[in-house]
Amino acid sequence: MKFKFRRYYLYYLARVVIFLFGFLPMGVGLYISGKAGLLLYLILTKYRRITLENLKFALGKEETVGRLRAIARRVFENLGKNAFELIKLPELNSENIDRLVTIKNKEALEAGYGRGRGIIIITAHFGSWELMAATLRLKGYPGTVIGRRIYFYKYDQLLNRLRKLHDVHVIYRDESPRKALKALKDNRIVGIVADQDVDSVDGVFVDFFGHPAYTPVGPAVLARASGASMIPVLMLRENSHHTLVVEEPIQLVDTGQREKDLIENTRRWSSVIESYIRRYPEQWVWMHRRWKTRESYPVA
Repeated sequence: MKFKFRRYYLYYLARVVIFLFGFLPMGVGLYISGKAGLLLYLILTKYRRITLENLKFALGKEETVGRLRAIARRVFENLGKNAFELIKLPELNSENIDRLVTIKNKEALEAGYGRGRGIIIITAHFGSWELMAATLRLKGYPGTVIGRRIYFYKYDQLLNRLRKLHDVHVIYRDESPRKALKALKDNRIVGIVADQDVDSVDGVFVDFFGHPAYTPVGPAVLARASGASMIPVLMLRENSHHTLVVEEPIQLVDTGQREKDLIENTRRWSSVIESYIRRYPEQWVWMHRRWKTRESYPVA
């Protein structure tokens, strides 16, 4: 009962914060929210510890302890800025979005649409990822995202209300995959944030920062079933501006050996995600236990 009460308390506190921060101009709000993120780095000891442990596990042979701590602080700073930009989503429209976001390699999206089988966007909890769906929708790309239900329904409703302001709809992971296939058949985008270790979904082990990481096979399965283009896309923060980086489509292998093909196709998109995290480690959410599931068979 205590935990249930705390959830309501935090929910209404969040509503107050959203209301107050909504009056701030973008520059001031980003500055304050970044400092708030640094404060959370000091307060949330559990998540600070997980972040530092993961950074050491992945980059400990390449970076000093001091450098890893600096990255960890910037991770929390980035999350604070993300929260503010989520609050400001209602103010975005087709006329002002270009002042906030630049799309790089838009041609890859156009080519994907030209195939008529939809596009599977593979992304990560990187940069300002919630801004991505709204940006694509405002630029005229219809689509939906596959996500998990947040454990407390009011948090889930609040987040989805912000998403739906720009006609961004969610297909929950526990819903029928036919919904995603239908969206692709209608030549729409299906966005998947697939960079976490989720043991409740089917996955395989592929190399991630030199270690076996349990990685969802859903994107590869969906691409194979639909014939859709599978394109890694990341929202890169550059101070108060963002670049929506569209990579070239993943070239899928189809040797007829389903298990090996799933592993290889999953490894291909995962390696692209890793390459961006290596270049911009402060923009990824390191407080998730990415390597928690133990390997039970050889890694690709």
